[in-house]
Amino acid sequence: MKKQSLIAAALSAFLLVSVVGCSSTPRQEGTGEYVDSAVITTKVKAAIFNEPSLKSSEIKVDTFKGVVQLSGFVNSQADINKAVEVARSVNGVVSVKNDMRVK
Repeated sequence: MKKQSLIAAALSAFLLVSVVGCSSTPRQEGTGEYVDSAVITTKVKAAIFNEPSLKSSEIKVDTFKGVVQLSGFVNSQADINKAVEVARSVNGVVSVKNDMRVK
């Protein structure tokens, strides 16, 4: 009986550590949030790539908890506005931070 209690306690401790290890903090994403951010980043990159007026190779996309950050260099303010508009239209994007610069 004591052996079963010890095994149950060890298993419970292992599960607790596993769950807490996957949780998020204000500065770090949990496992599920990381996957969500990666999916959003991919969708935004694809949307920018499919926009013929934008040079997608010069725009960097990062996502953290649904907040997309665009950086890089573009040819005009109109390109910046278009990239932000395209990013905002992607499902799952909470907000967009613009750090792009005109060449």
